[in-house]
Amino acid sequence: MPALVWFRNDLRLHDHQPLAAALKAGMPILPLYCVDPRQFGQTSFGFPKTGAYRAQFWLESLADLRRSLQAVGSDLVVRLGKPEDIIPDLVTAHGVTAVYWHSEVTSEECQVEQALTSKLAALGCQTKTDWGATLYHPDQLPWPMTRLPEVFTQFRQQVERHSTVAEALPTPPQLPPLPQIDPGTLPTLADLGLVTPTPDRRAVMIFAGGETVGLARLNHYLWEADALKTYKQTRNGMVGANYSSKFSAWLALGCLSPRRVYAAVRQYERDRLRNDSTYWLIFELLWRDYFRLIAAKHGDRIFYPSGLRGLAIDWQQDWERFDVWRNGKTGFPLVDANLRELACSGFMSNRGRQNVASFLTKNLGIDWRLGAEWFESLLVDYDVCSNYGNWNYAAGVGNDARGFRYFNISKQAKDYDPEGLYVKHWLPELAAIPAAKVHEPWRLQPVEQRRFGVTIGVDYPGPVVDLAKSVAANEKIYHAARDLRG
Repeated sequence: MPALVWFRNDLRLHDHQPLAAALKAGMPILPLYCVDPRQFGQTSFGFPKTGAYRAQFWLESLADLRRSLQAVGSDLVVRLGKPEDIIPDLVTAHGVTAVYWHSEVTSEECQVEQALTSKLAALGCQTKTDWGATLYHPDQLPWPMTRLPEVFTQFRQQVERHSTVAEALPTPPQLPPLPQIDPGTLPTLADLGLVTPTPDRRAVMIFAGGETVGLARLNHYLWEADALKTYKQTRNGMVGANYSSKFSAWLALGCLSPRRVYAAVRQYERDRLRNDSTYWLIFELLWRDYFRLIAAKHGDRIFYPSGLRGLAIDWQQDWERFDVWRNGKTGFPLVDANLRELACSGFMSNRGRQNVASFLTKNLGIDWRLGAEWFESLLVDYDVCSNYGNWNYAAGVGNDARGFRYFNISKQAKDYDPEGLYVKHWLPELAAIPAAKVHEPWRLQPVEQRRFGVTIGVDYPGPVVDLAKSVAANEKIYHAARDLRG
């Protein structure tokens, strides 16, 4: 009688509790992945739910998981369909006695789990679930989930003082042979209605999916490039592969376990150096934990337009302006360069994400959920909790928000791209403009436009809004919502 291990956003063999538990039970193991067609439909605003860059990374991760399972004597069974339909059929056909999986915390995934659990109970099949997406397990926290602090700093301080990170589980050296079953074939992008994206040579790096590549990236960043020692100083960069770790894509699909990253950082601290930068990488993992735990505590509220704070802001759904934003044609080079990078590569720096989110919500006054769904469609490192948690925060409706906080786009551009290298990288039409002028091209006199070979309004758009006036108008709307709530 086999056990079934259902892989989800945990596409790895290392530090995999359900796999380890099934192996310990001593039964044959049926590793399964269900290609759920719902993940390739549309978001509520009509965007492709999983875009081409993200889908390609996911397919590469599945292929790598299959190879890894084959290397230890097993294989990955792949089926197209809804897990709550596929898994009960396999349970019946193969006499499966228990199904193991990592649980999720947000609505769509939880609905699938609930439907599956109900069907398995009717079949007399056991379910064994584990928590595996965070650095700290909820059982290791200083309080129950219902008392999780609503401010990140309070969470971090208490966790650092009172909790410990469990040791990452090793990769099993051998698995039982796969029971008699057709493993099935992996779909192609074409099968999913997607076109293979063309890599853009300007991208910070090519993100290839899978545990093997994720572990190689971890090794490269820490040991080969020795980039961790300056992480805190460089993490707000926007050009090049090593200004930040870029682990997020592999963490999002579970190709890397956060506990494995944590162990590697601690090893680096022992063998090479311990400083603010090594701490700061773990600090970022804590933010990732916090977003997931907050989602578990508050449920669907992270998806409401009023967010975790319950602020009924009069958000606009101005599609004309939203298209200007997502196509990188706002007339503000820092915003436009970041959104063009996203469209051409499936990635954007953390600094970029904060700026474009601030611009959408605090300058354009557009419903933050449009931005969140656009990111969901395109980002190779899309993680539902981190994405919606960050957008709640950027829009000022998150639990840890600081009122009407916005990014001064012109100042941000000069602070983080002082030579204009990043904007020129993605906006070649601005390449000849001097660094001192490139972030505010609308200020160029006609004679300067001729000298630099760019006509504002023709080669590059004029600004879609006045920065100061738009902030003032949206701040008034924000405060009206806050006052109404009391």
